[in-house]
Amino acid sequence: MICQREIRIATAGRGTYEVSEEVHKAVGDSGIRTGMCHLFIRHTSASLMLCENADPSVRQDLEAFMSKYVPDGDPMF
Repeated sequence: MICQREIRIATAGRGTYEVSEEVHKAVGDSGIRTGMCHLFIRHTSASLMLCENADPSVRQDLEAFMSKYVPDGDPMF
């Protein structure tokens, strides 16, 4: 069985966005009990990052790290 869903996430620019709830709902609504979920992100500069999310500050730490090493406006990018 193949099931395809589109999830749209409104963003306000650079940053991390929690999408677990939307993905969980789409998988649950599919009725599929065993299989794989493939996520395709349609943006050239978007990335998918998986983390356990045990501590809410993890996303803040990752954003601070990325801002330091890949600053906005850097001509290299």
